[in-house]
Amino acid sequence: MASLNKVMLIGNLGKDPELRHTPAGTAVATFSIATSERFKSKQTNEWEEKTEWHNVVLWSKLAETAGQYLSKGKTVYIEGRLQTRKWQDRDGNTRYTTEIVGDTMKMLSPKGEGSSRGGGESSYEPSGGGNHEEPPFQDDDIPF
Repeated sequence: MASLNKVMLIGNLGKDPELRHTPAGTAVATFSIATSERFKSKQTNEWEEKTEWHNVVLWSKLAETAGQYLSKGKTVYIEGRLQTRKWQDRDGNTRYTTEIVGDTMKMLSPKGEGSSRGGGESSYEPSGGGNHEEPPFQDDDIPF
């Protein structure tokens, strides 16, 4: 039987990405993004907003790009898959973490929004297993 594990989110970063490297030198970026929905409460007839937080993990060049261009408050599109990891906390308790392992990222914030670390609508999709070497282009890189 066929299966599908696909996630697509547009949200705002809750903090700057944390960029680390594995012992083998592979870049790993982690951050959380918030998605919100508005609905009218049946009890109060008032508009309410519900925010969900999603943990995101990016690898290799995509992680390096996120570390360079993303910052708290920026709007980003992430596409990837859900993954749940099992781990032990300091007290020996078994814990589970569900996260989105991203394979596509599009930066959606206008230039100047959030911090000064970059901006503009740009996208980066690794090709050939993440061997793409160039960072996403910025609008001012286009000569016309």
